[in-house]
Amino acid sequence: MARLATDTFVKDPQTRLMVHLRAGEEPAPEYAALVKNPDAWEGGKLPAAADKPAAESAKGDDGDKPTAKRTARKPARGRDAADEGSSGD
Repeated sequence: MARLATDTFVKDPQTRLMVHLRAGEEPAPEYAALVKNPDAWEGGKLPAAADKPAAESAKGDDGDKPTAKRTARKPARGRDAADEGSSGD
């Protein structure tokens, strides 16, 4: 695994807290994937674990569920009445 050349801060996708990664350390693969700047790594190259998108590495067991689709909402009844120019009664 690659080592960091500079101190770096990343946001943990699960806890949403900032994590301090120190220079010279080999961060955990889930944190390494969040460091996108090649200048932060020794040798100036992203490690293989960082090449994966962070969204895929942070997926839990529920990552395979389809997302809910939003349906179009019907406007409020008063809006139709305003278009007609009547009180809606």
